[in-house]
Amino acid sequence: MTTPQFARARSAEAKQARETSILEAAARLAGEHGVRTVTLTDIAAAVGMHKSAMLRYFETREEIFLRLAASEWVQWSQDVRNRLGALEGGNPADPGTPMAVAGILADSLVARPLFCDLLAHTPLNLERGVSFAAVRSFKLIAIAAVGEVGTALRRILDLTEEQGGNVVSTAVSMAGALWQMAAPGTELRRFYQDSPELAHALVDVAPKLTDILTALIRGYVAR
Repeated sequence: MTTPQFARARSAEAKQARETSILEAAARLAGEHGVRTVTLTDIAAAVGMHKSAMLRYFETREEIFLRLAASEWVQWSQDVRNRLGALEGGNPADPGTPMAVAGILADSLVARPLFCDLLAHTPLNLERGVSFAAVRSFKLIAIAAVGEVGTALRRILDLTEEQGGNVVSTAVSMAGALWQMAAPGTELRRFYQDSPELAHALVDVAPKLTDILTALIRGYVAR
């Protein structure tokens, strides 16, 4: 079966629609198979384009996923700030408050599997496979999101600006690492589950991340 050939998008609106369809296909494939395994050819086939035609819209496979990562940062920032809003006005000295904040951060990340997967791949290969202009655009979005969530944390906890940023950075970096270790939905995960002697290799991301962030936040608050 031959791949259907799309006519080249001529207008700005058509180009935007084509880019959106490419991003949606990449996100769907990554959700089904993991970011690591999805190729440019896979994405092209999913939208009915030849791989060479994709280069009119994105420099590389890495740029597609970096664009998705930027979108995930924006959406996660909004989601977690909405969740944190329910805690505003509470007592930051309450021992339960750091745990509640940590739980919200962890749960909001685990609720976004694609984001967790992308968080690990972004510094390892996505930022290295695009132009500096693409990196700059992504970094500005991510930095803004970190600042927004950090500000929301400071409305609840007695943290400095640097500490708030460190909590957010720790949350997302650990989420990316733990997600890869957990390997959800993969044959590797099922192998761990079926091997009693490898039970220690099973990672449950949300509670482990909550525990790590609780310890970090309590340490900052105690200062």
